Amino acid sequence: MNYKMMGRFIGHILLVEAFFMIPSLIISLVRQEEMASIGFAASIVIILVLSLLLLMLCRGSRRGFKAKEGLVCVGISWIVMSLLGCLPFYLSREIPSYLDALFETVSGFTTTGSSILSEIEELSMGILYWRSFTHWLGGMGVLVFVLAVGASGESNKGFTMHLLRAESPGPQVGKLVPKMKDTAKILYLIYILLTVVNIIFLLFGGMPLFEAVCTAYGTAGTGGFGIKNDSIAGYSPYIQNVCTVFMLLFGVNFSCYYMLLLRQFVSVLKDEELRLYLGVVIGSIVLITLNLRGFYDTFEETLRHAAFQVASIVTTTGYATTDFDLWPSFSKSIILGLMVIGASAGSTGGGFKCARVLIIVKGLRRNLRRAISPQKVQVVRINDHMVDEKVLENTNAYLSAYVIILFISFILVSLDRFSVMTSLTAVLSCFNNIGPGLEAVGPTCNFGDFSWLSKLVLIGDMLAGRLEIFPILILFSRTTWGRLKG
Repeated sequence: MNYKMMGRFIGHILLVEAFFMIPSLIISLVRQEEMASIGFAASIVIILVLSLLLLMLCRGSRRGFKAKEGLVCVGISWIVMSLLGCLPFYLSREIPSYLDALFETVSGFTTTGSSILSEIEELSMGILYWRSFTHWLGGMGVLVFVLAVGASGESNKGFTMHLLRAESPGPQVGKLVPKMKDTAKILYLIYILLTVVNIIFLLFGGMPLFEAVCTAYGTAGTGGFGIKNDSIAGYSPYIQNVCTVFMLLFGVNFSCYYMLLLRQFVSVLKDEELRLYLGVVIGSIVLITLNLRGFYDTFEETLRHAAFQVASIVTTTGYATTDFDLWPSFSKSIILGLMVIGASAGSTGGGFKCARVLIIVKGLRRNLRRAISPQKVQVVRINDHMVDEKVLENTNAYLSAYVIILFISFILVSLDRFSVMTSLTAVLSCFNNIGPGLEAVGPTCNFGDFSWLSKLVLIGDMLAGRLEIFPILILFSRTTWGRLKG
């Protein structure tokens, strides 16, 4: 194992984390929030010291990563980043329990949005800003950011690819341009542009600047940490509609936006994953709207709440405008389905991903055709391109791991003696990085009543879900540590 290279890269990650805490520190100082200021200042110092120690101890490494080392580095980076990123919550005493602070931070970085807090509006502005910003930083990926700004200039050509593949959501990672570093830059530029446009539209609706920025961070990262106890419910219909549109936009594969910039409109319109994503969204909105007839006063209100919640759940954002736990069973069943399906690959959304659904469905169809005509060559095609057999194998392996982890997590969380629906949706919401579930973890509730064991399980689920399972699983493999020598 190339420990020095890994240590050096983690050192760079911590530098980025400390740097991004500075705006929160400034906000706390300006607002004269004493405990928050102390918490951020102390956290920045601790992180900087650890970062500099790693960089000093790991000097002299020039060799790049192998694939396994890239996976390990990504997994460790996210764990370390979370363990230190929670310090402002804990040191400021706004979340007195370190485990709860860690849960909140992991939920932020993984863009889950599940919270242990019941009174969000009591938090200081500096803490609120950091809480929301973790969504934005984790949405596109902190490692992608580091690669984009230049910490990837290694002699080993596979360096960026191994790291980007390990952190990026979806069954496969493609290049927008020949160099992966340039791909990372393009992704972040699109990400920043969409975020800024989102803020502008929110400001047009009369939302204060601070609230607009924090809300946009949650929307862009598809995280869903609100800054109000009622999430988005207290805002105007215009604000809710803006959030609906931008949640859906951030759930689209970012390569589609790049193709739009290149004026490849036909390619975008023919994209099968995009059509599946939009089909699922539109179909769910129509069905829920019909099912909710008479539930709200007007058709406009019914349609608005249905569209918002569909957009929030399918993109795994987690904002809420209404308590959908009170909806009829049919509508809640659709919500459960959306929790699993998730957004597009290559977006900031979580879930199983529409791309994988396409691959599995088409793979199943191929197997049925093989059963009928064993001698005929059958291939899986998406967007007129043949899907590599390795991608099919990886997708099936991902599905297997997904089901196994989901089942084990459900069994462990059920030890807390909540209802089956509470335990199941708690695991689903954390594993798929959604946020709210149903019943005791519904949109008006929180995760604070779970035991320490359940919180640790759910923390692991959030990390595994955000990193596409394998970077976390490989950390617990004896093969990884046994065969890769330093």
